[in-house]
Amino acid sequence: MTTASSFQNGSTPTVVLVHGAFTDASSWAGVIAELQDSGIPVIAVANPLRGPATDAAYLAGVVAAIDGPVLLVGHSYGGVVITRAAAQPGNVVGLVYVTAFALEAGESVLDITGRFPDSLLGPALRPAVLRTGKGEEAVELYLKDDQFPAVFGADLPERLTSVAAVAQRPIAAVAFEESSPTASWKSLPSWYVVATADQAIHPAAQHFMARRAGADTVEVDASHAITLSQPAAVAGHIRTAATATQAVKHTH
Repeated sequence: MTTASSFQNGSTPTVVLVHGAFTDASSWAGVIAELQDSGIPVIAVANPLRGPATDAAYLAGVVAAIDGPVLLVGHSYGGVVITRAAAQPGNVVGLVYVTAFALEAGESVLDITGRFPDSLLGPALRPAVLRTGKGEEAVELYLKDDQFPAVFGADLPERLTSVAAVAQRPIAAVAFEESSPTASWKSLPSWYVVATADQAIHPAAQHFMARRAGADTVEVDASHAITLSQPAAVAGHIRTAATATQAVKHTH
């Protein structure tokens, strides 16, 4: 495994993008193009969406295989995953939260959402029972197709959200219930992009988490689907983070 102490001063971090619930890595398409145009190495990971422990272990394995420093970027539930995964490999140099959950140790997604005004998310959730490979039953969550546009991407073309609604990837219900064992933003520099028109994670919750983490924060007038509707703004803040982490000599 690469260790932080082996980085050369000035190494450009590889940006690793982690999507959240109800979508996939293609949601980063516009952001990827912007970063590639800037010459920043970038990878978009397929988040399993099976729960924080499983998803963070998967992401940590991806990150550990990267030779050099890594800047983790999480959207929505992806924030839970990057917060947990960053504590495992030694080459993570910063965290970027894009309207994402930056949880405290011992805190869950439901703890945060229950502390702030209701969003449209709760009533729009559709539970479905699945069978695991062991024959056990588990619950996963979808957004109701007819409510997907309003909750997820009110600033996107209806044609796009109607397709995204039927192509959505469900998330295991445990993902919202499981508490975080660590808060890696306490030991790593962080950045936050607040989506002020978000109907899934209330902007007040976003501001609270950003302030608590001491994150360098920008506001963008966008829905929860900010990576699709405002990719240039999202990529701009990621570039800021990449430049800041590049300028620092990373040692233990």
